Amino acid sequence: MVLIKTKNEVDYIRESCLIVAEVLQLMKRYAKPGVTTLELDKIAEDYILSNDARPAFKGYSQAGSFSFPGSICSSIDDEVVHGIPGYRILEEGEILSVDVGVEKNNFFGDAAITLAIGKISVDKQRLMNSTEKSLYLGIDQAVAGNRIGDIAHAIQSEVESKGFSVVRDLCGHGVGKFLHEEPQIPNYGRKGTGALIKNGMTLAIEPMINMGTYKVTTDEDGWTVRTADGLPSAHFEHTIAIIDGKPEILTKC
Repeated sequence: MVLIKTKNEVDYIRESCLIVAEVLQLMKRYAKPGVTTLELDKIAEDYILSNDARPAFKGYSQAGSFSFPGSICSSIDDEVVHGIPGYRILEEGEILSVDVGVEKNNFFGDAAITLAIGKISVDKQRLMNSTEKSLYLGIDQAVAGNRIGDIAHAIQSEVESKGFSVVRDLCGHGVGKFLHEEPQIPNYGRKGTGALIKNGMTLAIEPMINMGTYKVTTDEDGWTVRTADGLPSAHFEHTIAIIDGKPEILTKC
């Protein structure tokens, strides 16, 4: 069931989303060679708590996994999503995906960004650029009267035209009253298919795009998803609300 939000509910979601956006700005500032992902996690958690909010990912569990221990997901190079913060030191030339969820006043926001650690290769930059562009092309299709497949098709068309592949096993989702809601929002599909987009919907659109094969594996920790061929992956995400027929990005700083 797709949850339609009132104006007041969207305002609460917007408040959580602003904290998410501010955390991602902090990650841009501090994600440098020599820093550990655990240090970034501590910076994020401290900031979230200082805003009377809660890290939505910390303690979250899914079938077959232990509760997620971090406040952010930190995924490096071939790690697609759900990387667990730890003592790994960021190195020049890597790319780091940071995914952040925040709960405040019982409402949720969710967004992600991929960051270059120092100077990166041309191919990694192309991957990042196309993934981020596909996010905004997808958002452009999130207008009342369109369907989820229109978002998916826009994302897929962009990245595949650049020679990259769309992860099939993971998708975006509704968000707001819960961290994960209906509808599911795949990053590949046909125009005119899927759930109808309506005013009051709040959606987390998040292309996860691989340089090589679309296939992924999950580590024994039950969380870390990585590319099957070991090539890099990029991830960008915004929470949006459909207001007066058009998408408004809530996780914009």
